[in-house]
Amino acid sequence: MVGSLLLARAMYRASRIFFLLAALIGAIGVPQVNLATAAEDSHDQICHLAADLALGSENYAQAIKLHQAVVAVHPEDALAHYHLGFSFGMADRHDQELAEYRKAVELGLRQWDLYLNLGRVYLEDHDYPAATEALTTAAKLGPQHPEAHFNLGLALERQRMLARAEQEMRTALSLGGARADASNMLAVICAEEGKQAEARRIWTELAHSEPGSAVAQTNLAILESREGSSPQAPPVASTSVVYSQPLP
Repeated sequence: MVGSLLLARAMYRASRIFFLLAALIGAIGVPQVNLATAAEDSHDQICHLAADLALGSENYAQAIKLHQAVVAVHPEDALAHYHLGFSFGMADRHDQELAEYRKAVELGLRQWDLYLNLGRVYLEDHDYPAATEALTTAAKLGPQHPEAHFNLGLALERQRMLARAEQEMRTALSLGGARADASNMLAVICAEEGKQAEARRIWTELAHSEPGSAVAQTNLAILESREGSSPQAPPVASTSVVYSQPLP
């Protein structure tokens, strides 16, 4: 096993991405709009237009205020709870973010991105079993989305469930996930599994590309410098990378 420096990663906290649906833009003047993804959500959830416009325009204080008004009148509206949770998250109010995501789940909302964001919060809280459960659901509900597989791979790697973590990272790459991030994490996992040749191959390939060249070159140099290290030397885990995720 290689030394702890091998686990150097591109450390960043990716910004959340909010996709304001074209249907929402075209619905200005309509008091309510359905933002649920019909193909992935069996519930006909409705959320208030003005509240979601505030969210889409990154006016998070107003989005929180308006979504709170929606759930006060319609406490059963799972989508509104989800959007309220996301608004709290963007305002760095993560305890309230988590509470609203849990409420949306409790009310039966089955959107892959709800579970993705729930899993992301658990990852940030270092609650890896809970993250694994949420992200497994995200991957089942949205198997075509690389974000779900990437974050699930992170949660599994943190628990030393390396074979499954490798599989999820490879799936993320096959689905077109961010190549530099997923490739680097795949190489880290392979190195942790003792597959130094495969890790070297991935990092060598990545070292010739952008934007992953710097971290790949660093990890490749460390791997080569550790070739004589004791196979018993345990790695020291580092902070998980959280991948960008789409929002409702």
